[in-house]
Amino acid sequence: MREGILIKGVGGFYFVLSEGKIYRCRLRGRLRVKAGEILVGDRVQFKETGLEEGAIEAVLPRVTKLERPAVANIDQVIVVFSLREPPPDLELLDRLLVLSMASNAEPIICWNKADIASEEFLPLPSLYESLGYRVLVTSARTGQGVDLLREVLQGHVSTFAGPSGVGKSSLLNAVEPGLNLKTGEVSRKQGRGRHTTRQVELLLLKNGGIVADTPGFSKLNLPEMKREDLAAYFPEILAYEGECRFHSCLHRSEPDCAVRKAVEEGGITRHRYAHYLKFLEEVIETERSY
Repeated sequence: MREGILIKGVGGFYFVLSEGKIYRCRLRGRLRVKAGEILVGDRVQFKETGLEEGAIEAVLPRVTKLERPAVANIDQVIVVFSLREPPPDLELLDRLLVLSMASNAEPIICWNKADIASEEFLPLPSLYESLGYRVLVTSARTGQGVDLLREVLQGHVSTFAGPSGVGKSSLLNAVEPGLNLKTGEVSRKQGRGRHTTRQVELLLLKNGGIVADTPGFSKLNLPEMKREDLAAYFPEILAYEGECRFHSCLHRSEPDCAVRKAVEEGGITRHRYAHYLKFLEEVIETERSY
């Protein structure tokens, strides 16, 4: 029995990387009815059935799982947003940061298109870095920050995530020129990028890294969690843990809330606090449904 990592699935076949070779596999027996539950990134056990062909017998327990993009066993998420077009959707950014941390994967924010950055967005990298997130500033066109991004990917299983048009595929082409991934332009009419990646696929980098190229998206649901857990995914809110009057404070309308006071005094950015409140309502609504 061999072990490997599922790098893509196409037309009922599952391509598994094992000891430097890629095997074209099918699902064995009972696994066939669970095909939708098998994700790119899953570690699997398979038997060889022919020359570089096999049958997947079992899916091993996952270390991490992201719902969107749907990928398993990654240890870091490269969250890519543009400093120009499409303009950064900060609510979507904050959702991705929460989702990554809730999935036990480290989020790294990559601000792309630095060579044509709009002045209004220039403060964003420093702002998010001050909150404690790892931040890269890149340009796929000029090569700015690409060497550092390549170092960040080395030795890790990563996924790129973010809306269409921010340059995820262009950045991967810059990191590994031989990939030749399709790229697209931002629609001037809609202000959004065109989808150039249609499915999740793990790409093997020469430096030993593995990275998922994933479809872009504009909407993202939060993972299931308890309402009191949400604050832990906002580092600047977590910093005030224990300073509120009530131990169970949700930092919403409770008296003597240290977080609300920090917002009023400028210690916590208002857009981040607004997103926290919006996410909190969604988490509470989800709690009521199960």
